[in-house]
Amino acid sequence: MRILGIETSCDETGVAIFDTEQGLLGHGLYSQVELHAKYGGVVPELASRDHVRKLIPLIKSLLKDSNTKADEIDGIAYTAGPGLIGALLVGAAVGRSLAWAWQVPAIGVHHMEGHLLASMLEQPAPKFPFLALLVSGGHTQLVHVQALGRYKILGESVDDAAGEAFDKTAKLLELGYPGGPAIARLAELGNPETFHFPRPMTRQPGLDFSFSGLKTSVLTTWRSQTDKSEQTRADIARAFQDAVIDTLMIKCRRAIKQTGLKSLVIAGGVGANQALRASLLSLAEQQGIKVYYPRPIFCTDNGAMIAYAGSLRLAAGESEPLAFGAQPRWSMETI
Repeated sequence: MRILGIETSCDETGVAIFDTEQGLLGHGLYSQVELHAKYGGVVPELASRDHVRKLIPLIKSLLKDSNTKADEIDGIAYTAGPGLIGALLVGAAVGRSLAWAWQVPAIGVHHMEGHLLASMLEQPAPKFPFLALLVSGGHTQLVHVQALGRYKILGESVDDAAGEAFDKTAKLLELGYPGGPAIARLAELGNPETFHFPRPMTRQPGLDFSFSGLKTSVLTTWRSQTDKSEQTRADIARAFQDAVIDTLMIKCRRAIKQTGLKSLVIAGGVGANQALRASLLSLAEQQGIKVYYPRPIFCTDNGAMIAYAGSLRLAAGESEPLAFGAQPRWSMETI
């Protein structure tokens, strides 16, 4: 079975073709970072319009580069939510229309399910069940992944997600957008002893996260500095990143103990952070577990994860009717 995957949930237009026998045949990605950078964040209307401009040319290019003809596509998977409603509807409309024109089934995929399963594109791949740490711009969750479509959220952010906190901290320090990579680069130059920020919600039981207070601590510290040099920025970036990573590690340890699972999957854009990966490898050695990651390009939004998740859904006999829609808010536990 050969599946075309389409991802348009936010500010990246992603397409891919996944073959259940040959694996990933090709993928393409257009990032809107430059478009939104001058605004310091994603502008939903601009994002939707850019998906309209880029999606069809990307699909045509993908078919050509992967030596795939339209009549060789057996199904189409598109992101149906959560995300920006306008952006989601672009991918849903194109995906469902192509499926109708090519007379193949279509399936709407949960964006976060795509992230959870992205590490299965790699070798060795994790096997069900496993614990997943999902860290992105919009979500920070610990999920017990029991099987396809069986997801139990053990803990999640009650306010800002980790990726959102990275972006807001970067904006505060005037580092530009997107914030995650900028903070990570600057943190490498920072002194870990200069500043110390709280590890929120770690002194109380449970697996939920909160990063809004950490963001406020950064703001207060930055405003109190008379020396706003590049080194001060680097020291604050280092302290902030250390606080986020320590918090994630503490919660992961608790979740491992609570579930007894021996496999930990890292998903989402923040999962590409090298300092986080180093800490997770250390955690794996201490806890006697295995950690799995997608390659960095598949940590952020991409079509490959949607094509793969869609292939599993379609193989299980699922498909969508001609009428289609999108869900800007959609809990994984209701899939």
